[in-house]
Amino acid sequence: MSTLNKVIKYASPNSAGAECIDPDCSWVEHWVHRAGPRKEIYYEPEEVKAAIVTCGGLCPGLNDVIRQIVFTLETYGVKNIVGIPFGYRGFFEKGLKEMPLSRDVVENINLSGGSFLGVSRGGAQTSEIVDSIQARRIDMLFVIGGNGSHAGANAIHEECRKRKLKVSVVAVPKTIDNDILFMDKTFGFDTAVEEAQRAINSAYIEARSAYHGIGLVKLMGRSSGFIAMHASLSSGQIDICLIPEVSFTLDGEHGVLQHLEHLLNTKGFCVICVAEGAGQDLLQKSNATDASGNVILSDFGVHMQQKVKKHFKDIGVPADLKYIDPTYMVRACRANASDAILCTVLGQNAVHGAFAGFSGITSGVCNTHYVYLPIPEVITAPKHVNPNSRMWHRCLTSTGQPDFH
Repeated sequence: MSTLNKVIKYASPNSAGAECIDPDCSWVEHWVHRAGPRKEIYYEPEEVKAAIVTCGGLCPGLNDVIRQIVFTLETYGVKNIVGIPFGYRGFFEKGLKEMPLSRDVVENINLSGGSFLGVSRGGAQTSEIVDSIQARRIDMLFVIGGNGSHAGANAIHEECRKRKLKVSVVAVPKTIDNDILFMDKTFGFDTAVEEAQRAINSAYIEARSAYHGIGLVKLMGRSSGFIAMHASLSSGQIDICLIPEVSFTLDGEHGVLQHLEHLLNTKGFCVICVAEGAGQDLLQKSNATDASGNVILSDFGVHMQQKVKKHFKDIGVPADLKYIDPTYMVRACRANASDAILCTVLGQNAVHGAFAGFSGITSGVCNTHYVYLPIPEVITAPKHVNPNSRMWHRCLTSTGQPDFH
């Protein structure tokens, strides 16, 4: 009932040590547990107090996960379920009271976007949060969030271990950027890509309807360009896709601006999709960080808009550019069917993991398997688009863009 960690990461038969069959081989297999219910459980359900918290930014599917965790806890027989409002802040801010949760309360919350519990970035010191967990007599804590929230969950888990508290801290990976290590896909990603199609189609119509029309769409993706790549590939309307993982030049004979000239001369219009974290090496860097500790990026979308306008003005060629930034629109909607199913399974598995007595784990889907992964493993670095991957090459084939160097 386990899955090889290295198979998950590298998806290659011999990368997992399959050729190492010598009895004297000292190679140690790295296994992770398959997710799901266990024959024996660690907790007495009627004695359990479970808490749910949603952290970071909004993401389609948050309410689906909350709902499913509550449903599954009640199936086990847990009667004391609470929601912690507004992320980790809810543990220490005065006036923020825990919210009693039940099947009746969360029955229809999946029909709306956002988070029923509210979200926030940052929070108190780990020791203060664990003090609150102790005072509230919480036995299970379900943290729904991205890389930063997972780091917080791991710190809470370690502090609980240090204090010898029997608290299961289980995370559910959430990010529309799809940038959590080892995960095939995080919930909210499919919905965000689908919602991005509206912006891309609008940019396409605007560009095609104008003389020398240019449609420019900026999508989310701080350090990973999965949304931009998948949205470009699925729309079939993008001529240029720029992501953080692949460097490019704007000026010069082989730059993006020269290719834009070519597109206007040959097809009469063009559509560009950029990830928010693309081209940061071309911009002035900022050392400022947000409440989650993320570096505040320079706005490449606006920079690109200004650069394109100036370029065509300087060469005396008319160009009608429309800039569309649907940044928060793609994450504020309700989950689509694909994400709703993923949320259901991840929520169920999170509860199964907690009742098995696991802590410091996250529930995810890796190499098509639903598994439990140690949180420290998934927060070592963000997951990135591989510039040599087939998917990126498929995107390049779809756009027809050259190597901008």
